[in-house]
Amino acid sequence: MAGGGFAAAEGGHARHDYGGGVTVSVVVTCLMAASCGLIFGYDIGVSGGVTQMDSFLKKFFPEVLRGMRSAKRDAYCKYDNQLLTAFTSSMYIAGMLASLVASSVTRRVGRKAVMLKGGVMFLVGSLINAGAVNTSMLIIGRILLGFGVGFTAQAAPLYLAETSPTRWRGGFTTAYHFFLVAGTLVANVANYFTNRIPGWGWRVSLGLAAVPATVIVTGALFVSDTPSSLVLRGEPDSARASLQRIRGADADVEAEFKDIVRAVEEARRNEEGAFTRLLRGKGYRHYLVMMVAIPAFFDLTGMVVISVFSPVLFRTVGFDSQKAIFGAVIISLVSLCGVVLSTLAVDRCGRRFLFLAGGTAMLLFQVAVSWVLADHLGKHQAVTMPKNYAVAVVVLVCLYTFSFSVSWGPLKWVVPSEIYPVEIRSAGQAITLSVALTLSFTQTQVFISMLCAMKYAIFLFYSGWVLAMTVFIAAFLPETKGVPLETMRSVWARHWFWRKFVV
Repeated sequence: MAGGGFAAAEGGHARHDYGGGVTVSVVVTCLMAASCGLIFGYDIGVSGGVTQMDSFLKKFFPEVLRGMRSAKRDAYCKYDNQLLTAFTSSMYIAGMLASLVASSVTRRVGRKAVMLKGGVMFLVGSLINAGAVNTSMLIIGRILLGFGVGFTAQAAPLYLAETSPTRWRGGFTTAYHFFLVAGTLVANVANYFTNRIPGWGWRVSLGLAAVPATVIVTGALFVSDTPSSLVLRGEPDSARASLQRIRGADADVEAEFKDIVRAVEEARRNEEGAFTRLLRGKGYRHYLVMMVAIPAFFDLTGMVVISVFSPVLFRTVGFDSQKAIFGAVIISLVSLCGVVLSTLAVDRCGRRFLFLAGGTAMLLFQVAVSWVLADHLGKHQAVTMPKNYAVAVVVLVCLYTFSFSVSWGPLKWVVPSEIYPVEIRSAGQAITLSVALTLSFTQTQVFISMLCAMKYAIFLFYSGWVLAMTVFIAAFLPETKGVPLETMRSVWARHWFWRKFVV
């Protein structure tokens, strides 16, 4: 939205700076929006830990607990139960449906209202899960959590991209992923302590999701909507006041405000049929490819299922429940360090560099995990593996997680939120999010069965996708560092392949 970027100029492209620095107002509003990542991250972390707690399994899935204790059970198949994985995956399919609805709602009522509605739904879902007495209540609660995630994940990245200064937009937008990872860390720490409570510790873990939801609901009441959203809804005076507040009282916002109004006027001329234009219009072909490819490759890295099922994976290789959860805590800490590094580097090194470096490292570490598992898990009818090799798996997963958290983890939220023009921005974010959540649903539902069937080769499967996505980024993603949202079309017009589609 502001500060630093390329603006079309006669005879070429010139560097343009709207002015205005990082103010207290923009920091506060962006932190509030980024905190929406807390509920997504908490849910990712808490579900994986809870599903391997003996007290939870005894209450809802006793057949899984009996299978774990069977000497004849395959080492890779301890948790292969479709109803158990449905407890985790139901949230993602609900989030996918909610994200599609949230697209039109976001355009009509704004980013702030959608974040507020999402926080309320997540709060109600967490309370139902904490008080569940049967699997039906668990699934209903998870569906409400999914609606909350779908709404907030649709609105928050757009809010961040439209509010933050252009020269630091990458860093501000990665804050969403930072809070997501922080939520995962908090959930894993909560699981570590509640796992020691016999009988009902899992209720505490699920119920604590109400805390980040309350933070979001409260915070959303005290921030204004984005200038772009206010102009789009016919409130130019409020939009100008909002822009002035976040840029600072002394900042000259006229140039930026005019660009926002111009972009919104163009959006209104093309207001009808955003999804139709995306599917049929040649001028939007590059956006359509990216809004499918980026979330698809993101999910097919395998990081989603590792984030959710890392405690299950660590129990599979031989750790007890408490150590398995502690391993998940370590992974969350490593991931948080990676996001911090990404935040510092994304606006200096650029998006492409982080994508390519992270993808290369992820590929190497996944192949290494597969090799260790192939050589040392399930050999000679053993249901665990030697402790030193189990530790090696944890270390390699940590290195893989760090590589992901520096690159694909935060950039999956940064790039889609900044590349779409305003007339398709909500629709583009909805498609991006729905593709990601659909694949997350599919993977969380089938991962345990795939681990059982493919064994160590499942990590070779994911490494193949990592190779494909790294090649794709190298060939087809232009650099968007420092480009104002209103002039983003210029980077596509100069790309060797996409320029033939740019109108």
